[in-house]
Amino acid sequence: MSNAVIAIHGGAGAISRTSLSPEREKEYVEALAFIVETGQHMLEQGASALDVVTEAVRLLEECPLFNAGIGAVFTADETHELDACVMDGYSLHAGAVAGVKHLRNPVLAARLVLEQSPHVLLMGEGAERFAADRGMARVNNDLFSTPERLAQLRQAQAAGETQLDHSAAPLDEQTKMGTVGAVARDLAGNLAAATSTGGMTNKLPGRVGDSPLPGAGCYANNASVAVSCTGTGEVFMRTLAAYDISALMEYSDLSLHDACERVVMEKLPTLGGSGGLIAVDREGNVALPFNSEGMYRAYAYAGDTSSVGIYR
Repeated sequence: MSNAVIAIHGGAGAISRTSLSPEREKEYVEALAFIVETGQHMLEQGASALDVVTEAVRLLEECPLFNAGIGAVFTADETHELDACVMDGYSLHAGAVAGVKHLRNPVLAARLVLEQSPHVLLMGEGAERFAADRGMARVNNDLFSTPERLAQLRQAQAAGETQLDHSAAPLDEQTKMGTVGAVARDLAGNLAAATSTGGMTNKLPGRVGDSPLPGAGCYANNASVAVSCTGTGEVFMRTLAAYDISALMEYSDLSLHDACERVVMEKLPTLGGSGGLIAVDREGNVALPFNSEGMYRAYAYAGDTSSVGIYR
């Protein structure tokens, strides 16, 4: 078995077993398995970790089951504002976009920022113009809409609250989704991470969470680890959760498992942070910790069988 590996997530939260029908659960498992195995085959053929996580997240953005791209949640203004980030562990270069409304695959725009700009993060219309100038098509914002997401917005409006996809418990599975992400270690030993999200249902227009922020919701460093987070974005931002995993490994010599436990099970809950993350370290070890009821997740080593999970 190779140490080349990919892990993906489709969000963490109060995914109630009682409300997730067997048919719906099968849809999630099949989608996660297809996407992680696509990345696995790319790794086996020698693709870079950066290419693998970009493609995995693009596929997650295309799947309406998840809160990124098509199937993204609504803002309070009944529009969609999307965020994404990619980071290369070899160069420590990162690219991100925030608050974009007219780009079908925000992760591809983030990749363009990484490769073709001197910047790390572009937002809103500037990000869209940058991507369009480099050949990305503009799409109507309603491309991202689904009936389930509109129902979710109406529910949040009626309750007068901004909903994380994984807040209320037990949560109807139609109202639970979350950020998506991927991390990988390629055959050359390079690490990369990518994260993408539609944010929070009924969020204020202009709100940006942890997903497009290197160190908060996305981080990769060949010296330590690649991480993609999902959960209470504001708390992941305040704790720099993704970078904290790397720092604990680098400065305290913690193992991947122990660093993840410290952040996800101790530090985040102290501030009311719910959710989880996926991580792969420089040796190819994988961790998929979450402090919520469940997390849509999968991982696969090159040349081995993939593993998919939702609950503990």
